[in-house]
Amino acid sequence: MSQEPLVSIGFVAKRTGNAVSLIRYYANEQLIPFIRTPGGSRVFPRSVIRRVSFILIAQNMGYSLDEIRQLLHTLPDKRTPTKSDWAKLSQVFNQRIEQRIVQLTELKSSLAGCIGCGCLSLDKCRLYNKEDKIAVKGPGARYLLGDTPILHK
Repeated sequence: MSQEPLVSIGFVAKRTGNAVSLIRYYANEQLIPFIRTPGGSRVFPRSVIRRVSFILIAQNMGYSLDEIRQLLHTLPDKRTPTKSDWAKLSQVFNQRIEQRIVQLTELKSSLAGCIGCGCLSLDKCRLYNKEDKIAVKGPGARYLLGDTPILHK
C-alpha cells in the first residue's frame, strides 16, 4: 500500500453513506485493502472511498461481487490507482453500461405492447402471439428475451 493518508472504517462508512458493517464486509471479501493497527483496528487508504463507490455503482448495475472483485483486481494494490488505471477498468464497465442502455431502451418500447409472456390480455397479443404460439420457445416474456414475434393474419 502506498504512503497515502489512512482513514478509519467509520470515516469510510460516513463518507460513502454506508454502514460500518458493509465496509467491514467488503474488506473481508477482499474487495478493498486495509491494514491493522497495533490495537487491531482496521484503517484504510483514503482511495478506498473510490473503490467503495465503484462497488456500489457496479452492484446497482447488476454486477455480482465476484465480477466486481475481478474488475477491482485489475487495479494496483501497492499504490493509489491513477486516472489511467481507472480508465482501463472503465472500458470494461462501459461495455456493460452500453448493453444495459440497449436493453432498457428495448424494454421501455416493449412494455406497452405484447411481450410474449402468454397472458393474451392485450389486443396486440392476438396479433403478435396468437394462441400463445411463442410458448414453444420456452417460458418467460419471450419478446423481451430476444425472440421475434411472428405476425398472424
